[in-house]
Amino acid sequence: MRPPAPRSPSEPAADPVLVLGAGPVGQTAALLLARRGVPVLVVDGRPARDAVGSKAICQQRDVLDVWDWLGGGTIVREGLTWDTARTFYRGQELFSVRLPDPGASPLPPFVNISQSRTEQVLDELLDRAGVRVRWDHRVSGLTQDDEGVTVTCDTPEGPVDLRGTHALSCLGAHGGVVREAIGASFEGTSFDDRFLICDIRAELPGWERERRFYFDPEWNPGRQVLIHPCPGSVFRIDWQVPPDFDLDTERSSGRLDARIRQIIGDTPYEIVWHSVYRFHTRTTDRMRAGRVLLAGDNAHLVAPFGARGLNSGVQDAENAAWKLAYVRAGWAPPELLETYETERHAAALENADVTSATMRFLVPHDEAERERRVSVLDRALTDDGVHAQVDSGRLAEPFWYTDSALTTPCPERPFGGRPPRGRAPAPCPGVMLPDAPVTLPGGPGPTRIRALLREGLTLLVGAVPAADRAGFLARVRGAAQDATHAPVTALYLDDIDTTGALAAALAPEPGQVWLVRPDAHVAAVLAGTDTEALRRAVRTALGAAVRPAAGSADRDEAADGTARTDGTEGAASTDGAHGSARTDGTPPGPGAAPATHAPSPR
Repeated sequence: MRPPAPRSPSEPAADPVLVLGAGPVGQTAALLLARRGVPVLVVDGRPARDAVGSKAICQQRDVLDVWDWLGGGTIVREGLTWDTARTFYRGQELFSVRLPDPGASPLPPFVNISQSRTEQVLDELLDRAGVRVRWDHRVSGLTQDDEGVTVTCDTPEGPVDLRGTHALSCLGAHGGVVREAIGASFEGTSFDDRFLICDIRAELPGWERERRFYFDPEWNPGRQVLIHPCPGSVFRIDWQVPPDFDLDTERSSGRLDARIRQIIGDTPYEIVWHSVYRFHTRTTDRMRAGRVLLAGDNAHLVAPFGARGLNSGVQDAENAAWKLAYVRAGWAPPELLETYETERHAAALENADVTSATMRFLVPHDEAERERRVSVLDRALTDDGVHAQVDSGRLAEPFWYTDSALTTPCPERPFGGRPPRGRAPAPCPGVMLPDAPVTLPGGPGPTRIRALLREGLTLLVGAVPAADRAGFLARVRGAAQDATHAPVTALYLDDIDTTGALAAALAPEPGQVWLVRPDAHVAAVLAGTDTEALRRAVRTALGAAVRPAAGSADRDEAADGTARTDGTEGAASTDGAHGSARTDGTPPGPGAAPATHAPSPR
């Protein structure tokens, strides 16, 4: 799809949101804020971009979806799509799995692309959007008050104080200065064994679309090796190595070349990059304090098996960005930001639980775990029924906000719990809406439903008899508009679902309304005839029912706990052709600094 044009801030003089850290999570957050008209300033302590190595390479479809909406379709086009995961044990292949792709999204389930290339693409988008990035600004302090946040940065010219309405800290694992400033702990576990990474360039026919995982190969006995294909005939190889492993000695002695030759034989190769690292599992005890939010590795660290690091960080960024934009616009009360903490902290704990189980299988802590690992792998050689117990990592997936204060449960659409590996949960409140091609009546052509959802709150409505179609849709839309000044779109599914993919996934009842948040998560499923229930669900989805956490520093609240807006009614225009309502772009908008003492959204 065509990249969206960045929206100009509705009040350029307003204090920006400060994004701390210019890695992929910070870049994504800044772009999402700018796309919603919020002024933003990015700072980073490095002198300039250090585009080195593959680092986080495996990007999941729903993250690609975010970048595609921001104009970063290059990442999808350049990324290498792998579709086969092969698993070996002591030289024998246990099983081979083709990645399932049951959805209708045109985006692949995963692509492999180096983090440095991803950052380059996102830098180009930041430049195009006019987002300011200040390099050589190392964050050294942070304070907040009733009106905003002050961040102190050390620069070559001396300390600099920067002012913003909020701060989103994406400083990575070493961003302890912000965690300490908000009183957040960072407890967890570090693993003794280390991992050696080598990016090599070589021609390896037949390996281009395969991920290969080796348990206990003869050339790395008792440990693992993982091989991922990347663009440009580059292969990423990860060896588990002992705690005392020394890369310089390995390289100078020729053992590094021998390691590579044991895998690829006599094929010519060149080393593009190599590094050694340790795995950690850590989560902060809080991801939000007042006007400060933590995201990505600044808030949680997990082992890379399953690719849940950067992918979950981007989902942090999207969750934070729409909520910050809506609070600044006065479309939601400040309490909405508390749900960033509850939703994304729950996601962080889920990722820690999943990856910790994987690491217990890969790197057993005690004799009982070692015996279980060997037993599972030995039995898997001859018993296909044991394959599901071989844990080389559960691949990244969006978290489900089924227990969120923003979600209205639907008894007829209950959440079935964590699905089996490789499957998505059935659509229901709290789960991300499946992507699918759609065409708007009178629109320019096919697009994806996800691209429409990010424009505001969306009501997807099941078909009703022709005699009442226009009136029914108007009543549904009007009920939602009664509850919020935020942009609202109401669409009949059968008007846009030209392929039938959405209808097959949702199976909507006649007149049923699927209320979807700006981050594509379903907020409610309810009967369109119950307009009062719809109003409540809209208010709930925007945080009206959220109570501040006990003892939290909600410094961004007005004295009476109401939303900060300029008190206007939020001019909304109805687009009859598409059955949608949009604000006209005048203040209040996401770019405007919040005003005080106005009534909460209706």
